[in-house]
Amino acid sequence: MKKTSIILSGLLLVTTLGAKEFVSIGTGGMTGTYYPIGGAICRLANKNPEIKCSVQSTGGSVYNVNNVLKKELTFGFVQSDVVYDKYNGKGKFEGAADDKLRSVVSIYPELLAFVVSKASGIQNIDDLAGKKYNVGNPGSGNEVTTLAVLKAKKFNVDSLGHRGVLTVQECPHALKDKKIDGYSFMVGHPTANITDAANSMPIDILDISGDDIDAMIEQFPYFAKGTIAKGTYIGVDKDVQSIGVKAVLVTTNQTSNEAVKGIVKAILDNFDEYKSLHPALSTVTKESLLEGLSAPLHPAAEAVFKEAGLLQ
Repeated sequence: MKKTSIILSGLLLVTTLGAKEFVSIGTGGMTGTYYPIGGAICRLANKNPEIKCSVQSTGGSVYNVNNVLKKELTFGFVQSDVVYDKYNGKGKFEGAADDKLRSVVSIYPELLAFVVSKASGIQNIDDLAGKKYNVGNPGSGNEVTTLAVLKAKKFNVDSLGHRGVLTVQECPHALKDKKIDGYSFMVGHPTANITDAANSMPIDILDISGDDIDAMIEQFPYFAKGTIAKGTYIGVDKDVQSIGVKAVLVTTNQTSNEAVKGIVKAILDNFDEYKSLHPALSTVTKESLLEGLSAPLHPAAEAVFKEAGLLQ
């Protein structure tokens, strides 16, 4: 009898596991905002016995969009400007458009921070000339957006004393050790990364504003103005004007309806809990989950939003 029970238990376990939809979410560095929010979404999704969601730390937006399309990730966090460029074959993806890309949900606004040590004397973007500045690791949204801002400001990247390609995880230590004078991070605020930097040394965050930035926003409408409020980080005692995009969760048109529905419903059905899981989510509304999507919605996501009365 015991042997039969063990065999039956084993069959039941296999059947149960077989019913699960295994999904992965590509995020970013562990000290950024993508990773903890990806983990939070997985925890909510895993309340559904039919879903098994795992989170992966990755190189960021460009890595995620490419690996979602290769089906090495089910979902990925990607900046809305990178989504737009990949879907339409623009910018970094010139001639490599991919119309299989689909939006799932808009997560939160991300604002670009030019973080600098106060000791560096850098007070504006022109002051970066001759300095050791970390533009961003190749393939990251940080690099893409930073280069777009520098181009709008007519700043020659070759005039940097050193063009850093560290990941954002490495930057607070590199700043403290004076290996770099500053670094870019496109992120939801506050983030542990910049908090760590501010706690270990005096920092500042540069303004990103002006007529040239207004013209850039007109040319690339997925960008929007935003403010990093004073006091968000120790020592940054003024409101910082910046520009931003949305962090968007993407997938492909071949991802199952069940997987997409599971993720979107996990957020909508546990919305108050979802908002409490990270400070960057505190201002999110159910309506904002549909803002800044620069690739078409996956049909299953569209169905869930319609059912919730958020789409006509």
